[in-house]
Amino acid sequence: MQEESYTKVDEQGSFKVPVQYPGKQYLVRVVHDGVSYDQQATTGGSVSISVFDATTQVRGVTGSIEILRTGTNGSLLHVSDMYEIWNQSNPPVTRNGTRTFEVYLPPHAKISSVLAASSDKLGGMISATAVPADPGHYTVSFPLRPGATKFAFNYDLPYEGRASFRTRHQYPMQQFAIMIPPTMKFSSRSSAFEVLATGNYRYQVRAINGLRAGEGPAFDLSGDGSLAPLRAQTRTPAAVILATPRPSPLVSLSSLPTTAPHANQTRGYFLSLILGALTIMLAVFSLFVWRSRNTGH
Repeated sequence: MQEESYTKVDEQGSFKVPVQYPGKQYLVRVVHDGVSYDQQATTGGSVSISVFDATTQVRGVTGSIEILRTGTNGSLLHVSDMYEIWNQSNPPVTRNGTRTFEVYLPPHAKISSVLAASSDKLGGMISATAVPADPGHYTVSFPLRPGATKFAFNYDLPYEGRASFRTRHQYPMQQFAIMIPPTMKFSSRSSAFEVLATGNYRYQVRAINGLRAGEGPAFDLSGDGSLAPLRAQTRTPAAVILATPRPSPLVSLSSLPTTAPHANQTRGYFLSLILGALTIMLAVFSLFVWRSRNTGH
């Protein structure tokens, strides 16, 4: 992206900035305590962005749902492990620093990508750090802003017809679900897993509710089968505004180049498609769980 102009934020936090592309969509970014808060905007309009103090420890962080979506790909088992984490701190603060979120994958998992999106539904690709001497244990340092934060860990496992999962959760989790093709088999010693009647023949779902932080239920998968890829549509903002609340804060305006997209921009576009699909999937799957719990299935 290319910067367009700068301006200052006044004592009330207000600012105006000239734009080169009237009618286009923009992204306003405010940085406070080292954490950015983003919101889309259009030229001529106004935005209101709340920022929060940041700290390394926050009470009131829980998980609402985890969806482990898997299928075979030749000699590999491909897994997309998706989480929605809620920061309900009161008063609201952002959890920032190292190890804001931790996952425990099978020891031989090979991560292909990690994605994260904040409550503003804007996100991107992040990195995960392996914990020494603890195979499968990874941490990320993505800020947990007040509201919902979504993560997706995509990885592959060597697969010879059977795989075992020994789950563990950093935060309490309201719902944990496993989506597999109809041709694969699910087994677990835990009687708490239930079959969810989703009404879709393309996959089958097992779910469990009310998991505490710590060790989770174990389960095994066997057989072969693949799931259809997630798809969603989204629009890419035309420019970015950066606002930093500090003494004499500046607002920086940037725009996308008008030439053909670079490979990194194309990668970012497809990344936004995945994040959009994750948001849709979490919303739809929560509806499935809500229907199941309220209809007695």
